[in-house]
This record gives sequence, C-alpha cells and structure tokens, in this order.
Amino acid sequence: MAQHRRRRTTALALGVPLILTAAGGLAYGVLPGSQPRASATTTAAPAWATATADGFASVNALGQNGTYGGRDGQIVTVKTLADLEKYATASEPYVIVVAATITMDPVGKEIKVQSDKTIVGAGTSGQIVGGGFFLGSGVHNVIIRNLTIRDAYQGVWNDKEHDFDAIQMDGAHHVWIDHNDLRHMADGLIDVRKDSTYVTVSWNKLSQDNKAFGIGWTENVVTDITIHHNWIRETEQRNPSTDNAAHAHLYNNFLEDVAGTDINSSYGNYSRGATRMVLENSYFQGFKNPVIKDSTASIVQKGNTFVGTSGRNESGGTAFDPKTYYAYTLDKTADVPALLKSGTGPRSSIGTTATASTKAAAATTLTVAKDGSGQYSTVQAAVNAVPANNPSRVVISVKPGTYRELVKVPSNKPHVTIQGSGGSRNDTVIVYNNASGTPKPDGSGTYGTGGSATVAVEADDFQARNLTISNDFDEASHQDIAGQAVALRTAADKVFLDWVIVSGDQDTLLVDTAAKEKLGRVYMTNSYVIGNVDFIFGRATAVIDKSVITLKKRWNGTSAGYVTAPSTAAGRKGILIANSTVNGDVSSASFYLGRPWHAGGDASLDPQTTVRNTSLSAAIKSTPWTDMSGFSWKDDRFAEYKNTGAGSGAASSNRPQLTDAQATGQEVADWLGDWTPSSS
Repeated sequence: MAQHRRRRTTALALGVPLILTAAGGLAYGVLPGSQPRASATTTAAPAWATATADGFASVNALGQNGTYGGRDGQIVTVKTLADLEKYATASEPYVIVVAATITMDPVGKEIKVQSDKTIVGAGTSGQIVGGGFFLGSGVHNVIIRNLTIRDAYQGVWNDKEHDFDAIQMDGAHHVWIDHNDLRHMADGLIDVRKDSTYVTVSWNKLSQDNKAFGIGWTENVVTDITIHHNWIRETEQRNPSTDNAAHAHLYNNFLEDVAGTDINSSYGNYSRGATRMVLENSYFQGFKNPVIKDSTASIVQKGNTFVGTSGRNESGGTAFDPKTYYAYTLDKTADVPALLKSGTGPRSSIGTTATASTKAAAATTLTVAKDGSGQYSTVQAAVNAVPANNPSRVVISVKPGTYRELVKVPSNKPHVTIQGSGGSRNDTVIVYNNASGTPKPDGSGTYGTGGSATVAVEADDFQARNLTISNDFDEASHQDIAGQAVALRTAADKVFLDWVIVSGDQDTLLVDTAAKEKLGRVYMTNSYVIGNVDFIFGRATAVIDKSVITLKKRWNGTSAGYVTAPSTAAGRKGILIANSTVNGDVSSASFYLGRPWHAGGDASLDPQTTVRNTSLSAAIKSTPWTDMSGFSWKDDRFAEYKNTGAGSGAASSNRPQLTDAQATGQEVADWLGDWTPSSS
C-alpha cells in the first residue's frame, strides 16, 4: 500500500507544476485532463457521454487526473466502420457516439483506440458486431460505455486460434468500461493485460462466452482495478481470473450459472499469483468453485452470498482498504440480483439504472459574452434573469474574457451553474478587488470580510465549472485598510466546484453556511485554491478533493501563512483536504496547515480540519497546527492521515495522526452524507 500511495501522489505532484511569475501573475501547470471545453459540433451526445469514472479509474496517477475520456474534444456521431475507426484512432480527443450497428471487416478486427476518447452508444442502438477494441501500451483516458459488442464467435468453444476479444488492453491505463453488453466472442470478453492499470469495469452484462474476463499475464504486480455491479452469467471461466494485481476490488457483482444449460461454470472469482483482492457484497448463484485463490494470493471476503454453489470457496491473506484510494457505497447483497438484472447493459437514456435518481428536466442555458454576442454582457445580468425559486437547473455559460464585476447568487435562485465555455479555466475570469476595509460607495461603512467576495453564493445546489474566480486586491498599495479579500464566498448547501481556480491572498475561499444552525456542504474537485493567510476558512462542511492548494508569498515577499481556519459548529464536520497536493514557491517550514477560528470569540465552536492522503511540500511546518486568538488548537479537532511528501511527518503530541479505525469515519463520503455531487 505504501508503494501505491507514493506512486499516486508523486504522479499528481509532478503533473501539476505551479510557478509564480516575476510579474506577479500565475503560470499554471495543468491538472491532467483539466480543461473541459464546449463541443465543436452541434451533434447531441447522450447526457451521460461526458461523465467521469469512479473506482481506481478515478485515481490521480501516471500524469493522468482521473478518467474523463474525450470530453475535451468534439462530439461526433458515427454510423459506419470507417468513421468509427477514423475518430477512435485519431490523436485528438473525441466523444464518439455510435448510433448504428457496425459490423467489423474482417471478422475479429479490433480498432486500435488512442488516448482521450469516449466511445458511447446512442441509447441502445450502438452495436459492434464481429470484433471490438484494442488499447495498446501507453493509451490512457478512455471510456467505453453503453455499447453492445457481440458475435465474433468462430464455432470453437475454447478457441485457441482466434484472439477476438470485445475489449482488450495491453499496457493501457485509466480506462472505464461501463454499461455494456458483451457476449459471444471468440476468446475473452474483456482482457486487461500487461500491466494495464487504473481500470474500472462497472454495470456491464457479460454472457455466453467461454472466458469472461482475464486480468494480468505479467510478472509485475502493478495493476489496480475496480470491478463492480457486473452481471456475469453463462460463462465458463475467468469470471474474472486476476493474476498479479496489486489491488483488485470486486463488489456488488452477480455471478449466475443457470441450471440445465450447455454452459457450465468451472470457477468464479480467481485470485492468482501475488494478487490482493477485496471481494464485497457480491452474489453467487449456481457457480462451481465460486471463489478460489492460489497459495500466494490473497482474498478478503466481506458480506457475500452464495446460493446453490459447490466446490471451493476460499479466502485468506491480507488485502487493502479500498477507501484509502476512493469513496464508494455498497448496495445490500440481497438486492444485487434484481438490481443488476434491471440495471446492467446499455441504457436508453441517462438515469435509468436501478440506483440512479430521476434527473431534472433539461437545463435552461443563458449565455454571457463581453463582446455582445451572448444574451447578456455581464454574469450578474444573467443571474438576475434567473426566475425566483426556479425549479430546475439554469446554466450560465460564460464566454472567454475577463469580467470585472461582483456576482451574487441570492438564496431564492437555486440550481444555478456558472460555467466557462473556453478551452481552459484560465480563459474565463471573474475578478474584483474589494477588501474587508474597502469603503462602500454609499458611505455606510466598509464591506467587511464576507462582503468583500467577488462571487457570493447564497443559493443551494450551486455549481461552478471551468473558470477562475479571483480577488486581486492590491495589499502593497493599500496597507491603510484591512486586507482580508475574499474571492469566493459560499453560504449554501450542496455547492459543487469543479475545474475552477479560486485565487487571492488573505481569506481567498470562505466556505460558510446560511446560519450557524444550518448545514452547508461544499465539494471542490480538480481545482486550485491559491492564497497565504487563512485562505480556506469558515464553518461549512467542506471537502477539497483531488486538487492543488498553492501557497503564495505575502505582499512584501515574505513567506508565512495558514492554509485553513475552520470555525466549525460543535457536532458538525469541518474542512477535509483529501487526495490533493499542497505546494508553492514559498520558503521551507513557513506555513501552518491550520488554526482554530472561534468567530466572535464563540467558545462553543469546535473547529475541525483533517488533511489526509495528500502530498505536502517542504513549506509545511513540522508542527503544522497553531493557536488563534487565545484558543488552543489542541482543544479542537485537527489531524492528519497518511500524508506524503517533504512536509509530512510522524505522529506526535504536536502532530496528531488518525488511526486506521478513526480514518474510516473521516472520508469524503462521511463529509457529504446523503449528497453525491454530479455535473449538471
């Protein structure tokens, strides 16, 4: 596990250089896969064609930030083999919508898919007959969804002559195979071979084949794979067979051998070589030898059900905790057969899996452009146009440009998304320069900290995506007034910040709630937060996940600061930083991770910051927590868990570390509760 975590966090840190330029501007390295842009065509893709993976395919590693396929590219619809091959083998990113039955020629042809592709069926009409897809060494960031791939069978059951798989990968990484119907091929349905890794296989139906799903064929123990909610029925072997996988997480799968048919199972889940497997809440019906392992392999079983099975059912050895790498939720084992019979394979539309909630009506889109080519020339004008108490999503699409304005989304305008339409989040910038001590134009005093925000969000279910929100208050020129200067203030529940930059100096990101007694949850992912003093602060239940926290020097060039200043109410969760990187061009041992903010001297508060599974640069002090305004951090809740990097350190009285048991209750899912953030 330690080796895996080093591999993951190092890849993220190296993949995201951050440089402060001499002119004082910011030059950003790219979070891999971090620049969504609008489709270059008018072709409509399924609503789920731009979704991102879960499981190991979501982990940041090898220079790739999760798996999102071709969403940065054009959306194209194909109905012929020539067009499918043209776009799948192109070097550019594409979302490829398959809207017909395409027959491979010759039989057994496997299209050599290149990186940054989503290949998705249009409803249930996307079918590939007589062949499949091949992902070679180094190919990455590929999604294959909602397709039927079938009928390359050549008349020989245990076919040794034809390697006609539905999906084969040799040395690929970050691949998501989801909601497909794979059947009746000439060899295996899925082969994950030769050190392929960071793979998730979910909600597929695999059937009518001798070999369902093979993993491994390598002496190296590097493959990380998640296999969940798959219905594997009427297949003889490799269900799956998992050879030398570093981490194999199988959960909520349904393995079914139907009595009285010509296809009889020889074994079910197989852990081979040095594989470490966690097998949870899966349902086995009628299978012979449902769970087997080599003497050198491990299987840890939890919550599985076996009905009418016979032969070997084995477990033993040590495995790993999947929640160290990603969040997930188990369905009840008893529900699995019905759930998967109705929910696997291609779907006619978004949200039709058994566990998916009904989606709101199609979003209304309002466009903003400084040059007058949109419906509105300012972001606030578009917000003003949203009807009060709007019942469904309104997307405010903002064209590239710098919008120097104040934006407020009031509490009576929920379900609003503000989204940059450029090729990068640097292209669309909302910026202003108020500080807490800035006098109001009407002479009624100063703005105060909360009032200084460039963007203020008071409405629930708000989303921001693919843009920069900044406060560029000039401290050097205005030392005469208080310098707290907020870029973004949230005072609402279910705030989702995705692919954004939030930039400032002191008090950059204020995560607040509508009132002390109210819950306010914020989830930020794939983003940057930049600042120097208390620059992630407030009383909300806030998660900073898979992001970069950049430490910035103060106005006079000195290095000293505090990352977080939580003011959490007792009984609530505070600020969680997970799976992220903390770095910046500042001096070594000059920044604290946090200090307790008892706003207004309120002793009833119980501030909390947890930093876990995060790479900390040498800028972090060896005693990373400190007191604030007479309140001791030791009386509140500050802790770390399995951080890495030069700024990490061992447990001590001045550096609390969570135990493994404590850490199970301090994960992203624990912070978010019944809310699962999703793009809309």
